[in-house]
Amino acid sequence: MSQDNLSFVLEKPGSVKYEHRPIPKLTSPYDVRVNVKYTGICGSDVHYWVHGSIGPFVVKDPMVLGHESSGVIAEVGESVTSLKVGDKVAMEPGIPCRRCVRCKDGKYNLCLHMAFAATPPFDGTLAKYYVLPEDFCYKLPESMSLEEGALMEPLSVGVHVVRQAGVKPGQSVIVFGAGPIGLVCCAVAKAYGANKIICIDINEERLAFARKYAATDIMVAEKIPAQEMAEKIIQKFDLGLGADVGIDATGAEPCIQTAIHAVRAGATYVQAGMGKSDITFPIGAMGSKELTVKGSFRYESGDYHTAVGLVSSGRVSVKELITSQVKFTDAEKAFQDVKASKGIKILIQGVEE
Repeated sequence: MSQDNLSFVLEKPGSVKYEHRPIPKLTSPYDVRVNVKYTGICGSDVHYWVHGSIGPFVVKDPMVLGHESSGVIAEVGESVTSLKVGDKVAMEPGIPCRRCVRCKDGKYNLCLHMAFAATPPFDGTLAKYYVLPEDFCYKLPESMSLEEGALMEPLSVGVHVVRQAGVKPGQSVIVFGAGPIGLVCCAVAKAYGANKIICIDINEERLAFARKYAATDIMVAEKIPAQEMAEKIIQKFDLGLGADVGIDATGAEPCIQTAIHAVRAGATYVQAGMGKSDITFPIGAMGSKELTVKGSFRYESGDYHTAVGLVSSGRVSVKELITSQVKFTDAEKAFQDVKASKGIKILIQGVEE
């Protein structure tokens, strides 16, 4: 078996290496083999690199990192009809069982048997080749680049968050966090017709970017009680009784608390960021306001298709999010830069032919 599948492998926390692995075979007639061209780095990738685990997911054996990828079809199974060799695709990196109740009702992101790239024990996409079912590869129109295709993964997260929030034209939305997910939430909310999109963060540089990118207003978070901060937001941006939608993309306890106090009665709040497992939550305000409170996890049926459509139609742009690119052989340097919060999104180029 050919060993020409160079991969970026996490051996243990803080230790990575390049390894020549076997070229993956198609295991189903509906599979395709993708020559990976670009991969973005997610916070979860960095967390595994630094700590070796996220909650119950522990790296026990060497694991290929990466899951935000695009590529070119290199081989198709005999039953594949929607793709052909040479097609540019965005790669959805989580394969559900397709049989459980959650899969059947379209919520396959909640599948208990999900095989998600770069989540132990499953290898990720930072390799020369990766195999996926054809329906988890989304053909990119000619107007879209492979670089943009790699950003369909985080954009799909933003699509899912905004869909969970039920954002409607004319609404006001507060987004806590100006990192990649907070930024795409702002962009999708704008595309869905939100009238006011207020981004809150402690990083003034990222807030300045958020204003240029998609937010209508920005504000630096202050170290003051949550209710006081919420009142400042409401008054500064003329939100009346509060915002229609609150989205937290930080996982930080003060942001979550502030968001609950900053939305109006009957509003919707969506938790997108992951932080501590347990926090102090203003449940009294949630109950008395009769808020709709939702979680948001990855993406479900239709989110990737929507993301590609938003970019190809020009309603959302992701080019501005790409800070830099590095060669595959410099992947560790890219991880170091992401850990140091340099830029917005760094892309790792595919293995050179």
